[in-house]
Amino acid sequence: MATVVVTESTFRDVVKGSGPSGIVLLDWWASWCGPCRAFAPIYEQASERHPDATFGKVDTDAEQGLAGAFAIHSIPTLMIFREGILLFSQPGTVPGGVLDDLLRQARGLDMAKVRAEVAAEAAAADKPEAPGE
Repeated sequence: MATVVVTESTFRDVVKGSGPSGIVLLDWWASWCGPCRAFAPIYEQASERHPDATFGKVDTDAEQGLAGAFAIHSIPTLMIFREGILLFSQPGTVPGGVLDDLLRQARGLDMAKVRAEVAAEAAAADKPEAPGE
């Protein structure tokens, strides 16, 4: 499977996880970035090995608003979402075997548990502190 270009207007639809696994990887990159160019074939090969996942590329020069919203300060940055939930974010390149392992781990997650943890964290963040806490 080829990688897909992700823009601010397509981001939400892509990250929702259109593939059968609901897993989306995003490679945040720029054409002038040497490590980004070195990582590109590794990422493309992984997309061929894992057709159940969506592999997207976000050009940080063209999508500065999106890059700013995600506080991308170093490229390449790799992110993994499943069912719209960010599971992993790390700047730098990774070898193909590491990409394969990250995907294996993402597939193995109990997403009901992950959603419950996300909901609990959101509820805790919205709860005002009691006096003296």
